[in-house]
Amino acid sequence: MSTVTTIAPDAAKTAGKVFPGRQAPPATLVIFGAGGDLTKRLVVPALYNLVQTGKLPDEFAVIGIDHNDRTTEQWRQSLTKMMQASTQAAGIDEQAWSWLARRVHYMPGDFAQPETFSRLEKLLAEQREQNNTANVLFYLAVADRFFGPVIEEIGHAGLTRQSEGAWRRVIVEKPFGHDLASAEALNAQILKVLSEDQTYRIDHFLGKETVQNILVLRFANGIFEPLWSRDHVDHVQITAAEIVGAEGRGRFYEQTGALRDMVPNHLFQLLAMIGMEPPISFDADAVRAKKTELFQAIHPVSPENAVRGQYGGGVVLGREVRDYRHEPNVAPDSGTETYVALKLGIDNWRWAGVPFYLRTGKYLSARTTEIAVHFRQAPHALFRGTPVERLPANILTLRIQPDEGLSISFSAKRPGSEIEIDGVAMDFAYRDYFEPLAAVGYETLIYDCLIGDATLFQRADTVEAAWRAVQGLLDFWARNRPDDFPNYAAGSAGPDAADRLLSRDGRAWLPIRADHPHTAIRP
Repeated sequence: MSTVTTIAPDAAKTAGKVFPGRQAPPATLVIFGAGGDLTKRLVVPALYNLVQTGKLPDEFAVIGIDHNDRTTEQWRQSLTKMMQASTQAAGIDEQAWSWLARRVHYMPGDFAQPETFSRLEKLLAEQREQNNTANVLFYLAVADRFFGPVIEEIGHAGLTRQSEGAWRRVIVEKPFGHDLASAEALNAQILKVLSEDQTYRIDHFLGKETVQNILVLRFANGIFEPLWSRDHVDHVQITAAEIVGAEGRGRFYEQTGALRDMVPNHLFQLLAMIGMEPPISFDADAVRAKKTELFQAIHPVSPENAVRGQYGGGVVLGREVRDYRHEPNVAPDSGTETYVALKLGIDNWRWAGVPFYLRTGKYLSARTTEIAVHFRQAPHALFRGTPVERLPANILTLRIQPDEGLSISFSAKRPGSEIEIDGVAMDFAYRDYFEPLAAVGYETLIYDCLIGDATLFQRADTVEAAWRAVQGLLDFWARNRPDDFPNYAAGSAGPDAADRLLSRDGRAWLPIRADHPHTAIRP
């Protein structure tokens, strides 16, 4: 995670702004899967935004590879149409787009054929002559079944060899395996060709500013970290609620399910940011080592601490939707979960005895991703003999999306002659304080790859530790099909069993809501 923080001279006008860091070094970006949705929706728009912020050098080039037989000019035209459509409201910056479009090249090729990689070697040699650089970043924007074979082929072609002053790196998209065994096999296959410091396993959740801000919130503010332990924290809730269903991806989702799709990667990354021990620096290995330690300390999830659900028909945002089993390419008796809730325990000095509750699901009542840190209740003894029956909860809520920001709730006395206590909240919204940046969430991640900062990327041992924590539950669910699906209505908060998961501990989920009204401060 690149860190550059400069406070502007005129704090009244520019408080909180961060000035641009250094440009990335000269390099060629090779995108496998150039015609895919990921490239069009996220990778190329992210490059365009990096051009606008001045992060890419003049000696930069993009080579797109896909099986479609087209020319460079045809690929440029298709990308231009896509960008014009996606930036319709704001309008495309013609100068920035022209700068990038001149630097893109297309090469048709079959990922399974060695001849493709021989031709790529020649094209890279031509780019080296033009840009005077041998730095290459390979981006695997392809289906996961191609990860290992493509890396083996670029290795066989000698394209991963580094020399002094010339690096070769590879971005691997998720999923990093489908269980512990496949993750270990993929890592072994990758590390036969690449060193760990050449491998960038990307999780787009870590590209979100609000996720990265968790580290700053914890470690740059003396008011939070002293409270960040079992002595003061009662429990933590992490929620990733979606308002979409299978979206025509039934064939993919039937093989994946909510647990594989969201928990060992996205939700565990949020868990790591909240729960990890302070690293000695923001050096990539220091941060990633602490994340790995946290995952290794997670108790393997037992079935009694897990809830799975599948949506039935219902109403989402005023629109009637069908049940999961009637989605395209979904089995009529499908046992695939579209909802998961877990209770996790972490066996270390900081968090022993503090439960972490995680939930994620499709077709829920609102779209929101947030982390709620519930602090221990203050003693009530002082307020005996007053009308106060229960003190309001102290909760620090970190909103990841869509209403990025944070709020903290605490107790205050109502005006009047008697002691009456009410819960109030202080709220910080990013949109109120910082100028919004055009971003799709991949800008920081691509830039960090180019400058060689692996802080926001997963190591092999981190990936395997995350899978290890849920593998027992995956095995149990595979052996024991659910007999109550569908068990929650689309547009609801999820199955009743998820509420019971917390109620048996005397706790309750926070409501799933996308709107977070600010608390007015009365004069």
